[in-house]
Amino acid sequence: MNKKTIEIIDVLSLRGPNIWTYRPVIEAWVDIGDLEDSPSNTIPGFYERLTAWLPSLVEHHCGVGVHGGFLMRLREGTWPGHIMEHVMIELQNLAGMQSGFGKARETGKRGVYKVVVRARHEEVSRAALLAARDLVMAAIEDQAFDVKSTVDHLRNILESVALGPSTACIVEAATDRRIPSMRLNDGNLVQLGYGIKQRRIWTAETDQTSAIAETISSDKELTKTLLQSCGVPIPEGRIVNSAADAWEAAESIGLPVVIKPLDGNHGRGVSTNLNSAADIEAAFLLAEQESCDVIVERFIRGNEHRLLIVGGKLVAAARGEEAGVVADGKSSISELINSQLNSDPRRGSSEDCPLNLILIDEADDPRVVLLELARQGYTTESIPPAGEKILIQRNGNVAFDVTDLVHPTVAAAASLAARIVGLDIAGVDLVVEDISKPLAEQGGAIVEVNAGPGLLMHLKPADGPARPVGRAIVDHLFAADESGRIPIVGVTGSHGTTVVSRLIAWLLHLQGTYVGLACKDGLFLRQRQVLKKAGDNWEAGRQVLMNRMVEAAVFESSSKAILSEGLAYDWCQVGVVTNIDPADSLPEFYIDDVEQMSRVLRTQVDVVLSTGIAVLNAADERVAELASLCDGSVIFFAISPTAPVIAAHLASGQRAVFVRGSNIVLATGKEEILIDNVTQHAALTMENSLAAVAAAWSLGIGPELIRAGLETFEATDAVIAA
Repeated sequence: MNKKTIEIIDVLSLRGPNIWTYRPVIEAWVDIGDLEDSPSNTIPGFYERLTAWLPSLVEHHCGVGVHGGFLMRLREGTWPGHIMEHVMIELQNLAGMQSGFGKARETGKRGVYKVVVRARHEEVSRAALLAARDLVMAAIEDQAFDVKSTVDHLRNILESVALGPSTACIVEAATDRRIPSMRLNDGNLVQLGYGIKQRRIWTAETDQTSAIAETISSDKELTKTLLQSCGVPIPEGRIVNSAADAWEAAESIGLPVVIKPLDGNHGRGVSTNLNSAADIEAAFLLAEQESCDVIVERFIRGNEHRLLIVGGKLVAAARGEEAGVVADGKSSISELINSQLNSDPRRGSSEDCPLNLILIDEADDPRVVLLELARQGYTTESIPPAGEKILIQRNGNVAFDVTDLVHPTVAAAASLAARIVGLDIAGVDLVVEDISKPLAEQGGAIVEVNAGPGLLMHLKPADGPARPVGRAIVDHLFAADESGRIPIVGVTGSHGTTVVSRLIAWLLHLQGTYVGLACKDGLFLRQRQVLKKAGDNWEAGRQVLMNRMVEAAVFESSSKAILSEGLAYDWCQVGVVTNIDPADSLPEFYIDDVEQMSRVLRTQVDVVLSTGIAVLNAADERVAELASLCDGSVIFFAISPTAPVIAAHLASGQRAVFVRGSNIVLATGKEEILIDNVTQHAALTMENSLAAVAAAWSLGIGPELIRAGLETFEATDAVIAA
């Protein structure tokens, strides 16, 4: 019976470093059945249908390594598992989630493949996997397939799960500095760094952003009072309680004026350049709907500007511009808005667009536009005379970069305003005619100081260069020599990994370090067990890294955990491989022999930092061979110092740990440090002791403390068996 179909048997989400790559991936096990006998070059019209649906597949180099490489493979003949990999990658790319990494590998079972693709967001990648299967089958069977609706569906999923642009740019900047990041919720709360070295961000707010400062910034009258007391220029004004009171305040201050809600944001309910009692009454009613308190202020001539202050320094500045249309004598104002303003490719409804669409019926606050038109004697359906200019929007277009034009005294005033309010990151709004001149010369003033400012206007300005605001925030949180990392020790191997992990944690504990340990016995914090039998998994490891008390972490990772989840951390300071049993296999993961198992366990060596150390068993040939894969240095351990690997290693001036008589020897080239009169602890084999000692030595723990740790270490029978 023919079975020409593609069945997805299982899908693994490898959320950390794994046997394929350092980044999260989706690993799908797919069974192509009898399609194993039908490579792409044997299916009539398959190439033409697939490339018509996805012409951008020409950009895939594939293993050929040249432009159009994948299409060459299609013409020559390749199999559905490999084709699914590339289709899945391209669907993600078209949806806006860039992914260039993919693998398709046969298993030991005929027709069953592992299809692996980079997964920045698991939800999107899982949906792309199903879509890729359906698209490939449609191309095989000459059925219709709606690529556009599929991509739109994936894009919608991406928009619902992706970080916002402000948060994303900070995370990307941290990644550029090799600072690790962890998303802590479904929103924009992100941890940068691990353990005690971590910092947290939520969009453009940080764990240094004061709650008191946020409260002050949301109270415009209080903010003005504080700024004025410190000599920062502000517009005169006061709180009013009625339309009549607003007119009285306006007459006192002097026309024109601005009316806005006391605690509003994003420009909602703000009306400017008001000159008549009627306009002021309408503006008051508009502002009153946003806040129970309304402010009347002196109108300052000029453009609105947003200055981004990070850590007391000006990082970026953007200028606002009025939005208007020119009548043609035939079109309504609503039609002119669509043809002259909303047609601008810089305008859109997504967060990627620097300018918002002006949609009167759906706008966030259409009343402001309607009021502006009413002041000019128009409605949206009016048809003004040809050539007449109609103002549509006074603010809301602060997206034109002017960073290089800001006068030093203006930057200093904005920085002072942020410090007065108490914000580490602030969006300072000011109105001035010429940002390149001092405020005092032109009657400019600071009108607001905002917490959690949006960064998109600086990342994708409507005009001018993008500014590295994410990098500025990361540099504010982490000094140049800081990586946000704590010492991490990863331990893997066929046997002894639990006892080695616990002994390393014990030795770190004795030197006064707050240690987090995730192993088969459970989750331990400072030697206190907080979870039982929950340590050998990804979630337990993440709990350790999220703990703000943890100064060092030790993780045991079995081969099964690496294959099913990936590592819980990105890189480690020390990676230990105890041994590789020749009989090891995991047939349930299609790992059928020791050679394949060696490739699994090498993951631990692959993630050792260039400044880190791999601790490897010199007496195990397969483990010793992993030394060449380490980006850092290597410490070999073995009971006998005569092992050829150790002799060669010491001859090159490197480090090794071995036994001579009753002593453990820490050797660097010809130099030796003895840990004397060490008796084998009942809970340990000597090989396990040496692995832990080598790891402790690489972390700077001295020989006397190591000796004391070996003598005082206690372990359960379960640990001894492991």
